[in-house]
Amino acid sequence: MPLAQAISILQKHCRIIKNVQVLYSEQTPLSHDLILNLTQDGIKLLFDATNQRLKVIEVYDLSKVKLKYCGVHFNSQAIVPTIEQIDQSFGATHPGVYNAAEQLFHLNFRGLSFSFQLDSWNEAPKYEPNFALGLASLQIPHGAMVKRMHIYTGNNLQETKAPAMPLACFLGNIYAECVDVLRDQAGPLGLKLRLLTAGCGPGVMADAKVKSLERSIFFGDSCQDVLGALGSPHKIFYKSEDKMKIHSPSPHKQVPSKCNDYFFNYFTLGVDILFDSTTHLVKKFVLHTNYPGHYNFNIYHRSDFKIPLVIKKEGVDSQTEDCVLTTYSKWDQVQELLGHPMEKPVVLHRSSSANNTNPFGSTFCFGLQRMIFEVMQNNHIASVTLYGAPRTTGQARPESRSSSH
Repeated sequence: MPLAQAISILQKHCRIIKNVQVLYSEQTPLSHDLILNLTQDGIKLLFDATNQRLKVIEVYDLSKVKLKYCGVHFNSQAIVPTIEQIDQSFGATHPGVYNAAEQLFHLNFRGLSFSFQLDSWNEAPKYEPNFALGLASLQIPHGAMVKRMHIYTGNNLQETKAPAMPLACFLGNIYAECVDVLRDQAGPLGLKLRLLTAGCGPGVMADAKVKSLERSIFFGDSCQDVLGALGSPHKIFYKSEDKMKIHSPSPHKQVPSKCNDYFFNYFTLGVDILFDSTTHLVKKFVLHTNYPGHYNFNIYHRSDFKIPLVIKKEGVDSQTEDCVLTTYSKWDQVQELLGHPMEKPVVLHRSSSANNTNPFGSTFCFGLQRMIFEVMQNNHIASVTLYGAPRTTGQARPESRSSSH
């Protein structure tokens, strides 16, 4: 399941499940799993750093939980999770593997592994696999207790990946598998989204299948175009003031407008769409990367986007296949490809009206090729805002919808 969904479940049960820690790497958020640590329950939920979906459940303190398999307890206050108890509950297995560095035996089943601790240091040498064809680690000593348990998919904890999102997690929402930015030589034109949806409605779960759809939306599309392509947004947000207006060269920037531009927020797609208040046509797209350590973390699901770049070489426009920016590109890579912005960045310091502190610090906004990159302190990109020259009325959309739409 997606990280946002797991957090939402934990928040709903905050009276029972307390003291949840979010653990992540501040400097290199993609190199380590994103972890929700349920400290009072002795459980860690490990999420894949890239797709932000649940990958492994680790029970690291068995004294805090009761565990059943096929309706029968194998760990509770009355039942101690010894090697004998695990054998009795789960049946035959491959030999245990002894890890001398951790001083733990690992017993692996499909999608489930138990780590046993030896009672004392002096038992350890007996189990070094240096005789009997290397199978000295066959026998886990009697009475050895489970120290940790891992649940995952597949045969191997080290190589496990988060599987495709289960039907039970769709809950009537659409999710974006990937978002491609459509562009011409001058800049972005719109988005092509590959969407995933599952049958939702009473009694449909049993035979529901995940469906994949493709939808394209462009600058200058009307509200109706967007609603027809993506369905209703999760929220509509009206801009009360334009904080960036002071940076615009227009002399009319101080004149208050009579009506406000508004966003369609699609949280499960990781996308916001800004409409002009007078024409009701799309004028901006915002793509969110949902990195931990950003002020907006966990409001949006991660948008897995690709932006093809036009690189200027010796005055001639040449576009290369491999020149694509993604959700995981860092700001210095972007600058290497596009060159350094001419202007100084705009510093963005978010805080709520009730609370003026932002523990994560400011971000910096740089503009290049009709795109605004919001860059975090760790050099990762927090969001990309795309803006385009709006179409004039009567001008055709850049490409017409296919009949399947």
